[in-house]
Amino acid sequence: MRAWQVGELGEPSAVMRLAEDVARPVPGPDQLLVRVRAAAVNFADALMARGQYQVRPPLPFTPGLELCGEVVDGPRRGERVIGNPVLPHGSFAEYALLDAGAAFPAPEALDDAEAATLHIGYQTAWFALHRRARLQPGETLLVHAAAGGVGSAAVQVGRAAGARVVAVVGGAAKAETARALGADLVVDRRADGAAGDFVAAVKEFTGGRGADVVFDPVGGAAYTGSTKCVAFEGRIVVVGFAAGQIPAPPLNHALVKNYSILGLHWGLYNTHDPQAVRAAHDELTELAAQGAVRPLVSARVPLDRAATAVQAVADGHSTGRIAVLGG
Repeated sequence: MRAWQVGELGEPSAVMRLAEDVARPVPGPDQLLVRVRAAAVNFADALMARGQYQVRPPLPFTPGLELCGEVVDGPRRGERVIGNPVLPHGSFAEYALLDAGAAFPAPEALDDAEAATLHIGYQTAWFALHRRARLQPGETLLVHAAAGGVGSAAVQVGRAAGARVVAVVGGAAKAETARALGADLVVDRRADGAAGDFVAAVKEFTGGRGADVVFDPVGGAAYTGSTKCVAFEGRIVVVGFAAGQIPAPPLNHALVKNYSILGLHWGLYNTHDPQAVRAAHDELTELAAQGAVRPLVSARVPLDRAATAVQAVADGHSTGRIAVLGG
């Protein structure tokens, strides 16, 4: 089969190679062989190519962390499913493996590319906002990188929960994307002067109260600014560090302002509470059926352009999600 391979660590565009004769993976006990119909590109794919991700499969490996595929054998043959492929056989290939217990029915309301992008980003948003932050209707939610893959999911999940959403983005085009997603207020951090000051914008929007919940996949200055505009008993959910800077927060500040700092590593729920992951999938499937959430797929590219797509996400040049269509 055709599959992308990483044989050495480095920038995705430099180390990803499309091979034409990779052996098709063989499913083990309780695994499914699926034909990949679409694979979603994640920032984590770039981190894995660089050797900076928490999961480091042995070289060479096929990158790609989520997919929508069709089961090709066994009692579930023909079923359209989504899930995380079993590494080192990632989703940027014609075939991949899924653990049978973690292969979820693809939502009928979504096409292959949309379904492939529903899993990691939307599960992350759902667990961050509902399980960790306990977001309530009428609260103000501040979302950083709101036009990106996981940020765009957080905007939609927050809106579906009845929150007022303040979206922070970088650039005019991404600002338009955030508005189209339904954000109540959009702040372009690249705008000149006060227009780019999300701290002041949040305080004005909330009448001085601040954001009840902060969804932060960026870190660095985004986190620091969030501590200046988080509300009394607010919750900052740390989701990632796309800025490349891991904050070292002064805990005395959290004490005197009475806010919580929460971590969210969604992948841990797959081992610690897999039933919660399934319940979240059911909830997201229902929201998709209602039209309350719909993954923002900004580009659909063929398999031979996967490396370019991963590099674009790594460089911050994409909005929403890029889907790699099956070969």
